[in-house]
Amino acid sequence: MQLKGVILDVDGTLVLSNDAHAQAWVDAFAEYGYQVPFERVRLLIGMGGDKLMPTVMPGLSDEEGVGKQIAERRKQIFADRYADTLKPAPGSRDLLLRLREAGLELAVASSAKADELQTLLKAAQVEDLIGETTTSSDADESKPAPDIVGVALKKLGLDADEVVMLGDTPYDIESAKGCGVGVIAVRCGGFTDEQLAGALVIYNDPADALAHYDRSPLAPTT
Repeated sequence: MQLKGVILDVDGTLVLSNDAHAQAWVDAFAEYGYQVPFERVRLLIGMGGDKLMPTVMPGLSDEEGVGKQIAERRKQIFADRYADTLKPAPGSRDLLLRLREAGLELAVASSAKADELQTLLKAAQVEDLIGETTTSSDADESKPAPDIVGVALKKLGLDADEVVMLGDTPYDIESAKGCGVGVIAVRCGGFTDEQLAGALVIYNDPADALAHYDRSPLAPTT
């Protein structure tokens, strides 16, 4: 079926923010007496905080008690220390412009909270190019559950076979596959090709996807 829309992850895909998110978690955990290795958290970036928290520290929840305090502190640390340092992934804006020129509908499906998303889109320099947005605030469960991608599909009004997703983590792939959506993966989020197994194709970054556009799953079918 002809491609009609693209669902977009943001962190690690359109903006180089995964290391910053991981460090903000490490900093927040440390302030509450939990020494968590950066590498441990980094492998989990792409999950929602509701999934990351108990994975790192079983027994903690981002909805109550100390876990909630850590999650709220993480958000503040990210905004205060790291948000201003973020850079767009190479080619993010140019790729989205090409997608819009092709008449494709665009929707974000991010594990970020709604109040953080605009900061991330601005850092990616694409805030004016996005139509629909879906965040963890819109879904019962965050990635790798399929809920966020499912809500994005509904907002686009498209079927799974009319859409592909652009993402950078194994959690994007699992979430999209749960809805029957194929994923174009990018390496700029810091995950290996082995970790991104299951993607339709893997590119270095949005610029690389744009360079191969006419031979990619984004190209019009004839």
